[in-house]
Amino acid sequence: MNFRIGYGYDVHQLEEGRNLYLGGLKIPHSKGCIAHSDGDVLIHAICDALLGAAAMRDIGFHFPDTDPEFKNIDSKILLQKTMNIISDKGYSLVNIDSTICLQKPKIKNYIPEITKTLADIINTDQDNISVKATTTEKLGFIGREEGIAAHAVVLIQKSA
Repeated sequence: MNFRIGYGYDVHQLEEGRNLYLGGLKIPHSKGCIAHSDGDVLIHAICDALLGAAAMRDIGFHFPDTDPEFKNIDSKILLQKTMNIISDKGYSLVNIDSTICLQKPKIKNYIPEITKTLADIINTDQDNISVKATTTEKLGFIGREEGIAAHAVVLIQKSA
């Protein structure tokens, strides 16, 4: 087996009156992400990690924000398309470890549903997906609630 590690990072500015999507779920909050798509930073970081592990560039290359096809697109669709891209190259997911960085809202109660949603899209066991959340203790743009970020590390394998 050929194993590959990939890392992804995404950040979006937050704005009052927008919807907040994380891991494919709409999270109740007064602020949401400014983005070309739905702004789901967690899924975007996972997509970048998957594409990077397969040495297939990044999410912006495959789904550019200059393409009207991706305007307001549900990021769950981007994740499914990303899985198809790496699968076509012979790779499958082993596991994901991810962290969402935001000051508010607290999302610990949503993590089980986020994990299930991601596992369903990827067609893997929920035990293969770790989603964590942290604040920045009110420091920086995240602490000031101006933005949100997500980090993801993935392990993929290629069948011989």
